[in-house]
Amino acid sequence: MRAARLIKMVLLLQSRPAMTAAELARELEVSERTVTRDAQALSEAGVPVYADRGRAGGYRLVGGYRTRLTGLARDEAEALFLSGLPSALREMGLEEAASAARLKVSAALLPSLRDASESTARRFHLDAPGWFREPETPELLSAVAQAVWDDRIVRARYRRNGRDEDVERELAPYGLVLKAGVWYLCARVAEDFRVYRIDRFSAVTVSDERFARDEDFDLPRFWVERSAQFARSLLREEVTVRVSEEGVRRLPHVMDRSAVRQALEAAGPPDARGWRTLTLPVESLEIAYTQLLGLGPESEVLEPAGLRTRLAAAARRLHDLYR
Repeated sequence: MRAARLIKMVLLLQSRPAMTAAELARELEVSERTVTRDAQALSEAGVPVYADRGRAGGYRLVGGYRTRLTGLARDEAEALFLSGLPSALREMGLEEAASAARLKVSAALLPSLRDASESTARRFHLDAPGWFREPETPELLSAVAQAVWDDRIVRARYRRNGRDEDVERELAPYGLVLKAGVWYLCARVAEDFRVYRIDRFSAVTVSDERFARDEDFDLPRFWVERSAQFARSLLREEVTVRVSEEGVRRLPHVMDRSAVRQALEAAGPPDARGWRTLTLPVESLEIAYTQLLGLGPESEVLEPAGLRTRLAAAARRLHDLYR
């Protein structure tokens, strides 16, 4: 514990011209007396820690004692500090490790680049969860994340969507994805790659056995392809609608954007009033009913007849309500 603290103290002093005992105590979460003892221990070990006396005094390194990481431009250094999600690192149990890594990089940067982390933090903040929901950290996320880092086989119990019973799986955990506040595991099962929601794991056991990682596996590419397949698989029904120019503009805000784009590309030209007839894939007629209500008088359902009848009844109720 003390060795880690001494290393952190050296890195802090490398990253700044000088620090007071109070500043070091706050960063290291120790007393100022402990800071004094640690500085003396470093000095005795050959690290040139110099103590400036007086009210404006403090501690600094002398003799050019630092390791410089050369070759980084300012935009590269700032992008480096932008690359993490603080909340995601915290949920995976990696916040302390990430903080230590940023400190080491800061200490190694040239003096002209040492404000890159603060410069970036003042300008950008990444907030992964969606609106109107409290982010929840899955209880087993930390264990799964450790297995991902160590390439260790995981034996897990998993609750499949829409089913009450759990299934047991032996997984080779390849990578984690945070999508709209929900954590997913991309794992290999036998010779197939699948996606699991972490919050549906009821038990996880990380074995001592390691798996041989397929070096051709590309996590970002896999996620893009699999999420696109998943989105398409949800669209099991079709509706035919006439949509006004304003409806066309608003349609991507209430329905799947990719489905809307493809429907517009396949549709014929607008009629004399500027309305277009589209065939749209939808997840279900119940969901389509809610989505098309959002377009109000800017759309007219032609097929199926049951959905048209239901929207007509809703229009009559609205008329009666506002009459």
